[in-house]
Amino acid sequence: MINFGITPNIILGLVMIICGSIFYSIRTSKKEIQGSNDIFLTTLNLIYAGIIIIHGWRLDPILLFSQITIAIIVGFTTVENIQLREQLNIGVKRKKYRRRTKIRQM
Repeated sequence: MINFGITPNIILGLVMIICGSIFYSIRTSKKEIQGSNDIFLTTLNLIYAGIIIIHGWRLDPILLFSQITIAIIVGFTTVENIQLREQLNIGVKRKKYRRRTKIRQM
């Protein structure tokens, strides 16, 4: 018998799958901000989401709260990481542009 319902662990797992998919799509759409370990992190995210979906019914409320807290912290850290990569990429482009203009002025 399979007992399947919409519980907080299912919702958390689905949110993590969606966030991992968005992170992967950002990686493929913006090649200039991709990191060397993005595939590894996306794979770990999908494994984590699968474990939470399959075995989440065993979680007591305090453990589920800790998993939700960890997911929120990782989400904010990921967003900040992507923003920092974009800012770094903009800085590198500005530096290259300044070098080109200095060479042309000489």
